[in-house]
Amino acid sequence: MKIFNFLFSVFIFSSVIFHANAHNVTHDSRSIIIDGNHRIILSGSIHYPRSTAQMWPDLIRKAKEGGLDAVKTYVFWNAHEPVRRQYDFSGNLDLVRFLKTIRDEGLYAILRIGPYACAEWNYGGFPMWLHNMPGVSFRTKNDVFMNEMKNFTSLIVDMVKRERLFASQGGHIILAQIENEYGNVMKPYGEDGKSYINWCAQMADSLDIGVPWIMCQQAGAPKPMLETCNGWYCDQYKPKDPNTPKMWTENWTGWFKSWGSADPLRTAEDLAYSVARFFQKGGTLQNYYMYHGGTNFGRTSGGPYMTTTYDYNAPLDEYGNLNQPKWGHLKQLHDVLHSIEYTLTHGDVETQKIDNSVTATIYQTNDKSSCFLSNTNTTTDATVNFGGINYFIPAWSISILPDCREEAYNTAKVYAQTWMMVKKSNKAEDEPSCLKWAWRPELIESASVQGKGDVSVNKIVDQKDMANDASDYLWYMTSVELTKDDLMLNGTVTLRVADTGHVLHAFVNGKYIGSQWAKYGNHVAYVFEKSIKLLPGKNLISLLSVTVGFKNYEAMFDLVGAGIASPVELVLKNAGNETIVKDLSSNKWAYKTGLDGISNKYFDPSKSSPKWVSDQVPINRNFTWYKTTFKAPLGNKPVVVDLLGLGKGMAWVNGHSLGRYWPSYIADKQLCKTKACDYRGRYSDKKCLSKCGEPTQRWYHVPRSFLNDGENTLVLFEEFGGNPSSVQFQTVEVGSVCVNAYQGKVVQLSCHDRPISKIEFASFGHPQGVCGSFEKGECESDVDAISILEKECVGKELCSFKISEDKFGKAYCDARRLAVEAVCDDFTF
Repeated sequence: MKIFNFLFSVFIFSSVIFHANAHNVTHDSRSIIIDGNHRIILSGSIHYPRSTAQMWPDLIRKAKEGGLDAVKTYVFWNAHEPVRRQYDFSGNLDLVRFLKTIRDEGLYAILRIGPYACAEWNYGGFPMWLHNMPGVSFRTKNDVFMNEMKNFTSLIVDMVKRERLFASQGGHIILAQIENEYGNVMKPYGEDGKSYINWCAQMADSLDIGVPWIMCQQAGAPKPMLETCNGWYCDQYKPKDPNTPKMWTENWTGWFKSWGSADPLRTAEDLAYSVARFFQKGGTLQNYYMYHGGTNFGRTSGGPYMTTTYDYNAPLDEYGNLNQPKWGHLKQLHDVLHSIEYTLTHGDVETQKIDNSVTATIYQTNDKSSCFLSNTNTTTDATVNFGGINYFIPAWSISILPDCREEAYNTAKVYAQTWMMVKKSNKAEDEPSCLKWAWRPELIESASVQGKGDVSVNKIVDQKDMANDASDYLWYMTSVELTKDDLMLNGTVTLRVADTGHVLHAFVNGKYIGSQWAKYGNHVAYVFEKSIKLLPGKNLISLLSVTVGFKNYEAMFDLVGAGIASPVELVLKNAGNETIVKDLSSNKWAYKTGLDGISNKYFDPSKSSPKWVSDQVPINRNFTWYKTTFKAPLGNKPVVVDLLGLGKGMAWVNGHSLGRYWPSYIADKQLCKTKACDYRGRYSDKKCLSKCGEPTQRWYHVPRSFLNDGENTLVLFEEFGGNPSSVQFQTVEVGSVCVNAYQGKVVQLSCHDRPISKIEFASFGHPQGVCGSFEKGECESDVDAISILEKECVGKELCSFKISEDKFGKAYCDARRLAVEAVCDDFTF
């Protein structure tokens, strides 16, 4: 025991000494230099509030296993300072815990303090109280804004310094970022914008963190800031300062989703091509945005109209599973790039044109050379001779030859397996097949019938100014007195309301008359107009405005309106076809923020609430609360709740908000123009779309840490009207695995933690299609590939084999491939 205690003390002492030693982070034009070592840095973005603290160790471990050197994150101002000078760093907002989790896994961290984030996050990360401060102007030379920005930035820096997490203190944070993509929007701010960005640089530098600061998308960033690039491709990017290394802070692994949009996909082949091309062209730091996208819990999604899922088609999916083949294909690329780090950062560079589309780039040191062969043609494969050896280079691909002889990697030759994820209903043993629901109405009478508000003003006020982002919901209420002989009682009258792009529900004299909402991207005011019936005397007009996240990008986005806008009018067309308009904009308007059920926390099982009714559960009823209990699905797989059949609203499990739901919003059928997804050619968010005509989002993540061992409570607030009878909890797991790879490499099939039960398809030659829909091609070996793989793989959790003619027979065609689909056993642990 004494020996153990001594060794333990030595270990602790060594750890303290290690963390106490400062690390010197500098740079030259070729690389980031850490303690004298010239490095290429492979990084990935993981946002701590888009997962849970319980998920962080697994996410970061998988990032490290995927070959990353660093994890990058934004810091979200409005999450940490929801009320001025009141801070929250608890739960999934525990920034220090997240940073230490990165450190404990042995990775570097890159801290994007901003504090403007964009990130499809509500209001770009700015707190709404900042918008409502007198005299404030965002992101420009403005003392009110700059004082608040400095206060929050200093708070974060001081917090991190106290924990000694900057590399200069012996920690692992090697870079920090101030502001974010300001160069994209700087022009409209004029000279004040230039003054502001210079102030940002000076303010950040004064904080003395001991590691370099970066500014992304800021060409010619003020010194000592280092500029970086964001985009689908940054191989052609060159920093203005020749002494700045070429860094890529956002390589978009996919794209975000908005309500009404289809599922975006960026293929593993194209993403790998962009990375290899970047390092071929002298890149030194590359960061995936996102490496794990996660979930917009609560009301954090921005836009407006961003979905609750922020999966981003990242290498780790929304739930933390490996997104195969993307994760595995990139891991292989990272390993190869790390193997040639020295030649990339020290070697002389030579470029040779081999033919019209293929170029060789040679990095040469005294004793070693490494080569890239790139085929930029978007349709035509190439076979070229380089150094006396023939190489097959598919269109839109890059081969890496660490020794300029043997091809170690090609971006279009995917040897990593593909996982087909499925949703399964793994219920607890005594769980009934259908959930039993109780319900209660949202009490809207005080607003829609009585017009009772908290504040009254003789004008229409923007929702950001009035509600201060305390809720999605804001009531606008006014009344109109009509005498018996008023013209408005004779003829057809409509209520006409200008709205700024989110959702509107309208009531007249307590009667619901209709709703309307805009499509994503429609940031101008739309007009709601419905026929109404007015009565002699007092008529109450109640308008419920609903926001779906505030705008997060573009110049002066903070000034974009939200909620009801002027004018609000009564429009009469009389018998003579004359139009008479009565403008209500300057009426006395009463305002009420929020809804009764949300204010009284109907969603929180620990809070007492009015009685729920368990019989005659209504369906397709607006403004209705539903509640049920359930047991957690068996096993440890990620859990989702299927909300198909519901309209729009919010969901909570055991008081934890899962975010906004809107399964009734169907993806536009016109978005999916082609069925096939061709990785070749430049990617954009309009390419490789799928699931058009289906709900934009049907499944919603329920982190395991939200669940109890015994009974759990699900509460839904249904705004539009829906049917909860089909709601069910499911797990996300691997259903089948595929390989579609060229001959010559060892590949593997793995069902993760279950045995392979069946070989669904196997063909060696020129098989067609993708995982889940393979077909035999015109050229195929006459050997029964299914039988071979059944013997080697069925019953095993993992099998590996080399794709070769010796194993799978002769196929008389060029560039032979093996396509396999294996089904995973339906057993759940």
